[in-house]
Amino acid sequence: MTDDRRPEAGHEGRLARVSAVVRRVIGAPDYSGYLRHMREHHPECKVMSEAEFFSDQLTARYSRPGSRCC
Repeated sequence: MTDDRRPEAGHEGRLARVSAVVRRVIGAPDYSGYLRHMREHHPECKVMSEAEFFSDQLTARYSRPGSRCC
């Protein structure tokens, strides 16, 4: 009987999901979520590089007047 599943693949998947949840909780951008969304919903559009994505997220976060509490 051959089993192609690697035991560590399950751990990697869980770690990726936990990391995504932590990023959402602390408000950090999720590039892999962005890639998944673009692939599923906008396959015809050009995807930003990781550097472009983080720059865009930082600009969006800090360019809104009144969005900070301090």
